[in-house]
Amino acid sequence: MFVPMFAQAANGDVQKAEDYLRNLGTVQADFVQSTDNGSRLSGTFYLNRPGKLRFEYNETDDFIVADGIFIYFYDSEMKEQSNAPIGQTLADFLLRKDLSLTNDLNVKKVEREGGYKIFTLAQKDDDGAGLVKLFFSEAPFALQKWQVIDAAGMTTEIKLSNMKRNVKLPASLFAYIAPKGDKPVYND
Repeated sequence: MFVPMFAQAANGDVQKAEDYLRNLGTVQADFVQSTDNGSRLSGTFYLNRPGKLRFEYNETDDFIVADGIFIYFYDSEMKEQSNAPIGQTLADFLLRKDLSLTNDLNVKKVEREGGYKIFTLAQKDDDGAGLVKLFFSEAPFALQKWQVIDAAGMTTEIKLSNMKRNVKLPASLFAYIAPKGDKPVYND
């Protein structure tokens, strides 16, 4: 079967991105989160592939933690958490053991822009649910930022800096621990 040269190059780029993401292991990085409405937060991002991540914010006591099964979102203003199985969230593709950008995702576009190699991804079974764009520097090839564009077209961007790979991270980072003073929440 004849595959156009562009498609061959794009397939090689997708494989390179998958290999990079699969081999991240443990990561600690600073991040800046910005949204279309102008809000901007910063903090520290932790990753322990597969299954675990944490975002700790500098400007608020909010945090996000994935423990390998669930992902928890803690809202310090409301003093409550919500959670969902990781497989029902956009974080699933990055956290799953068998990371693939093509099994249940469509690589909509691979492009170069502003010094980045950009991969635009959508879910195969729900193309209208939104997009994820991964931005990699080319030399060295490394994840620099990502954007989540929701179904309404709103964009949240996470830009990484000072990334350290293969660092020792305490297991407690990836456990949901209710902050002191919060009331326990029980399912009725």
